[in-house]
Amino acid sequence: MGKKKFEPSEEEVEIARIRIPKEGEVLGIVELMLGGDKMKVRCDDGKVRICRIPGRLRKKTWIRVDDLVLVQPWEAQKDERGDVIFKYTPTQANWLKRKGYIKSISF
Repeated sequence: MGKKKFEPSEEEVEIARIRIPKEGEVLGIVELMLGGDKMKVRCDDGKVRICRIPGRLRKKTWIRVDDLVLVQPWEAQKDERGDVIFKYTPTQANWLKRKGYIKSISF
């Protein structure tokens, strides 16, 4: 009789690979879909930005209102515009909130 291999649950695997915001990136909650590939995002730094979904994510990731996303502000108009570079699952969002990465926004 062989030993049973330990297989981590899907939740454990998901949390181990969470993308943490780097310098120049902010977390945000999608407030409003504006049509096309644009949306209004309330960011953790207190600003509301109009963000777009780049082509590499457009067809792979479905983003809805109240989703937690990672935003890269543009070089020009950094207080008003940005790109969505990652979408968090609800489990990942709860983990980030528990660990203190999300400060001023609530979802």
